[in-house]
Amino acid sequence: MPAWVTQGYTEYAKRLGGDCKLVMREVAAAKRDKQTTQSAAQLERLLEKERVAIEKALPKNVHTVALEVKGKSYTTEKLASRLDAWMHQGQDVALLVGGPEGLPEAVSKSANEYWSLSALTLPHPLVRVILAESLYRAWSYKNGHPYHRAD
Repeated sequence: MPAWVTQGYTEYAKRLGGDCKLVMREVAAAKRDKQTTQSAAQLERLLEKERVAIEKALPKNVHTVALEVKGKSYTTEKLASRLDAWMHQGQDVALLVGGPEGLPEAVSKSANEYWSLSALTLPHPLVRVILAESLYRAWSYKNGHPYHRAD
């Protein structure tokens, strides 16, 4: 990842208070080339590899939130409420971001809920920063911190 991505993600993740911790567990996307992406069978095999890697990386008894374009859209205030609910449910929460083709279908279907950051297709590096900033903004709103300024 470019340095600005790492810096942006890290900055917002470290701003979160002790009651909310953001930890990234990266699962490498399977290697793709022109031939792979043009073959449905090869692409299916890659997505299966990614499914296995994602499921292996998930902690036991975790609440999964798949980031999907068709997921639920939140305002900062609604996300703050959702964040509060996640923090009080007694489970870790895993926010799942897919690779170039999105999440493997089995992973997406097994998610507990779906969240959309935008109706736009966003580049993977930018999603990291937007996700961390959105969570920090919701956390700061929830805690009465002046970072979030409503209209």
